[in-house]
Amino acid sequence: MRILIVEDEIKIAHGLRDVLQESGFVPEMAHDGEDGWFKGSTEDYAAVILDIGLPKLDGLSVLRNWRREGRTMPVILLTAKGSWPERVDGIDSGADDYLVKPFHMEELLARLRALLRRNSDQGSTIMTCGNLSLDTRHMRVSVDSVPIKVTPLEFRLLSFLLHNGGRVASQEELATAIYFQDQEPDSNAVEVLVGRLRRKLKTDVLRTKRGFGYYLAESVE
Repeated sequence: MRILIVEDEIKIAHGLRDVLQESGFVPEMAHDGEDGWFKGSTEDYAAVILDIGLPKLDGLSVLRNWRREGRTMPVILLTAKGSWPERVDGIDSGADDYLVKPFHMEELLARLRALLRRNSDQGSTIMTCGNLSLDTRHMRVSVDSVPIKVTPLEFRLLSFLLHNGGRVASQEELATAIYFQDQEPDSNAVEVLVGRLRRKLKTDVLRTKRGFGYYLAESVE
């Protein structure tokens, strides 16, 4: 699941990114309000973690803009203040939850997962493609209901492809989405990762379109 982090404090932003990646999410970052507003308005995210005290455009203004535009993704607000008037302003602006800095990453993950469950159309956290199932709540993968042990990196790759609904993703796009920003994977890292996943899954759901990239397909083509 793609999660947008809008946070100008680099240490906090990178900490959130790392925790989300380790938990199987696909985080993207913006470091000021204008960039965050643009990304949230033009891209689809499962949820947003939004700081209130942002440069260029404050978080509450960003949130109000999204809601006026009809953007309904769940939003967790972050703030250095804990006063009740600010909390009321946040909820009135369309926030779904609220955390005061400093906070424990485990609590943020628990709140994020709760929001995602409530926001799901079916209340389910299971995504499927053919005989492949992905449990985004417990970060589990199974084929024909048989659990498959995967690494966080392998889980992120499958999650990214599932959320892209059969669209072909290039090696470069996948590398950007699933690796840490300070990592420089080898040129064939994604190809090696896909090969390892195929051996684990023992199913043909993970396909290659030669010269273009990889995708998930439900049936034989």
